[in-house]
Formats: sequence, structure tokens, C-alpha cells
Amino acid sequence: MKINGGNNQSGIEITVRDVDVENITSTIISESRTGSINDGKIFIYHVENVYHARTKEYGEAAI
Repeated sequence: MKINGGNNQSGIEITVRDVDVENITSTIISESRTGSINDGKIFIYHVENVYHARTKEYGEAAI
């Protein structure tokens, strides 16, 4: 997870399994939406692969 700060803004970057995207996105929107102009945006993009250096796992097992 990466948290960005500056100008009273913050960001959270998370990586999840494809099957969890819709549920997590809906939860973030329903729990954080205030209706104000600064509610933010959610960007969804594909991650080709992930490797866990310590355990040598890759793919969904490494998430």
C-alpha cells in the first residue's frame, strides 16, 4: 500500500485479486462517499504479475 500526501489530499494504492475488484470498489465508494467535490477517484488497472521475494511465490499466491 502506498499513501500519498500533499495539498490536503491522500491516496491509497492496493492490489487485489480480479474476483475481488467489484466488491472492494463498491465498499470503498459506499463507506467513503460524502458527496463533496473532493471525494476522489478510483483507478483500476491490470497488474501483469507479482512476485514475493522472500517466499518466492508469484501470481495470486503472492498477493
